[in-house]
Order: sequence, then structure tokens, then C-alpha cells
Amino acid sequence: MAGIRDRKIAVLATDGVEQVELTEPVKALKAASAQVVVIAPQGGQIQGMNGPEKGDKLTVDQPLANVSPEQFDGLVLPGGVANPDHLRTNPQAVAFVRHFVQANKPIAAICHGPWTLIEADGVRGRRMTSWPSLRTDLKNAGANWEDKTVVTDGKLITSRKPDDLPDFCREMLKLFGESESQQAA
Repeated sequence: MAGIRDRKIAVLATDGVEQVELTEPVKALKAASAQVVVIAPQGGQIQGMNGPEKGDKLTVDQPLANVSPEQFDGLVLPGGVANPDHLRTNPQAVAFVRHFVQANKPIAAICHGPWTLIEADGVRGRRMTSWPSLRTDLKNAGANWEDKTVVTDGKLITSRKPDDLPDFCREMLKLFGESESQQAA
């Protein structure tokens, strides 16, 4: 996928991230030759989850304080219940996400990941999907919620759950690749 080659993609997560919703998009992005940076409010490692069970400790490439959103071409927001719940209460994380929203940079969010987008005022008027329990939150924030494996609305890709990862990753790669060719035009 030539369009995504050497693009710099931020993956913002913290403790409680659904492990596969971080690892599978990262693997797909790296396979497409994107430069991927896993960012968390703290450095070191974050606790992955496999549903309600603890998963692996996942390596953080950069603490949030050491990066600027201007350095990145796209953003991935994995889910897990605790992960976005913590991020949406962190002003620095919300400001990081808000930059992508305001700059109209591509964003891919899965499962509970859109919770942070609500806080960054990034869902109003957008077609989206998510884990079903976020439907009311997204609607109350002005989104048009759809029950589909993947929903694309401009430069925003959303999916519901780990089972949707094949569709999510395919559309994410397409979106991040298209964004480069549009910028080059």
C-alpha cells in the first residue's frame, strides 16, 4: 500500500486497552510501512485486556508529554472500557485528539474508542458506530449511530468490536493511504 508508506500514525491508549484493538491495527500499519508510535499518558508499559481478563503489558513508544499532534498524519483510538474512560478525563489526551478533529486529519476509532472523540467534540453530525453501549452517548453528542462492522464518514473510520478488526484495518489503511494522496495533489 504505497499511499501509507512512511506515514506517521499515532496510537493513543492507556491501561485497560483492549489488547487486540491495539495490536492488530499496529501490525497492519507496520506491514503497510507506516511509522507507528504508541502513545500513553505515562511512559513504559500499559496493561492490555482480553475482554474482562488482563492481557499482556504493552510497550509505550512515547509518553504523551513528549509528543505533539502536529508530528502525526493520522490517529488510531483503540477501545476497551477503561482505556478511553481514562483518556477522556485527561485534558492533555483530549487536546491531542482535538487537534486531529480540528485539523481534519484521519482518525480510526474502534469499540469504546469514540468516547474520547465525544470529549474532543469530534462526533457532532458524523456517521459512526461503536460498542453498542456507547450508542446513546454518541447520539446525545450529535452523532448518527449505525450498527455496522465499519462506518466511514469522511476522514473518520469507526468499528464496533474486535470481531470487526478485519474490516476496520482494511478501511483504516485505505483512509490513511488516501489522505496522503489527497495531500500530495
